[in-house]
Amino acid sequence: MTRRILLSHLSLILFVLLALEVPFGLFYARSEVSRFSHSAQQGAMTLAEVCEEKMEHGVAGDLPELARAYGRRTGSRVLVADHRGVVLTDSAALAPVGKNLSAEPDISAALRDHPVVGSRSAPFAGGDVLFATVPGGSDAVVPCVVRTVYALGPLKAKIHGTWLALGFVGVGVLAAASLIGFALARSITRPVRALELATAQLADGRITDPPATDHGPPELRRLAASFTTTATRLQHLLHAQQAFASEVSHQLRTPLTSLRLRLENFEPHLAPCAQDSLDKAVGELERLSRMVQGLLALARLENSAIRPEPVDLRAVVADRVAIWTAFADEQQVDLVVSGATAVRVWAAPGALEQIIDNLLSNALRASPPGTAITLAVIDAPGEGSRTVSEAELHVIDQGPGMTESERRRAFDRFWRAAGADHDGTGLGLPMVRQLTRASGGEVTLETAPGGGLDAVVRLRHAESRTHRERPGISADTPDSGVFERASGREK
Repeated sequence: MTRRILLSHLSLILFVLLALEVPFGLFYARSEVSRFSHSAQQGAMTLAEVCEEKMEHGVAGDLPELARAYGRRTGSRVLVADHRGVVLTDSAALAPVGKNLSAEPDISAALRDHPVVGSRSAPFAGGDVLFATVPGGSDAVVPCVVRTVYALGPLKAKIHGTWLALGFVGVGVLAAASLIGFALARSITRPVRALELATAQLADGRITDPPATDHGPPELRRLAASFTTTATRLQHLLHAQQAFASEVSHQLRTPLTSLRLRLENFEPHLAPCAQDSLDKAVGELERLSRMVQGLLALARLENSAIRPEPVDLRAVVADRVAIWTAFADEQQVDLVVSGATAVRVWAAPGALEQIIDNLLSNALRASPPGTAITLAVIDAPGEGSRTVSEAELHVIDQGPGMTESERRRAFDRFWRAAGADHDGTGLGLPMVRQLTRASGGEVTLETAPGGGLDAVVRLRHAESRTHRERPGISADTPDSGVFERASGREK
């Protein structure tokens, strides 16, 4: 922002300088040439009158000395010709005396009583010259013609010096404007940078350097004050919500546990016909307990922030499969691991284990006996529109699968597919998505080849330097057991 403000400021100054200096330089150059031409013509006319007087009084022999004296005084070359255009004298001795120059345009025009002023290239002068050719007298017959020739080098050097001075002035003005503009831009953007820093800190969950409200323009001061007030309220609300989640977690567990014990104590005193109602009540109580635990876990996920860390995806998969093998054997379902042997990815601490536990729990609920669940680890380097390489974890079951509309709603809270196990809470897959996003990745549900469901978890490679830390969970997130109990095939 500082650079853009400075560039716009300098562009405006440069435009003003060009608009002022270029016309002034052109006007100065034209004025100097016009003044020099007029001075040369007036001097030639004065010399021509003197030459005419000399010739009338019969002292034409004085013309050579007169021409040389005028040439030395004005720095010009002087040529005098008679009424026929024959050279009487040349101060530079370039035209011999007696040579007829009446055929030259300027001499011919002067003999007709028309003075001529112009410029041309002259090799003897080493560049362009200015000449003024005037008649000596105004009678019907011009008695003599005087031509004065001036080198234009000194005049051009003077004009170039003026342009150079204008350039130095412009550079100096730009340098001064740069310093002033930089100081002005810094004073304007300093509050903006402070707001940017405070915003980044707020995204991490805590503001340690609130923006100052007494620096910068009035609009930015008011913005900083409003931001500080809003950030303070947000932090207060977040702390209150986190405290509420923590307190409710403790306050609800005791009455729910007590209620379950009281219901189970009724069992010996109930008639056999009421046993089914008691079982259903206990089951609903367990479902309520799982739902409360799931809601508290989601609240903690949404209200906390963590820093993802490198994790060996294949090692975590192997570890969780070893834990779940016993549960899978009870349902006569095989767990198969395939794919890359060692892939390190960015993941929130403990999140990858909980993601796999939830997906395996869902897959086991949907898998018929005699089928298999495949956990495939695929190394997917960045290609096409992806500039960052990723790794994919596929959890593929051979169950009934989901329709396209069901897959679109699968991550909505409390939503369960038609015909799903009614013991589910509808919070398992939302937790998976929240944990995956906290790790900087994404999760999708796809149709598996041959039927069933393919849950795809995409995570960034740990070697990727463009990985961005994203809000996630904190160290006090409930353990994987909570997620196992709250997962189920509810989606």
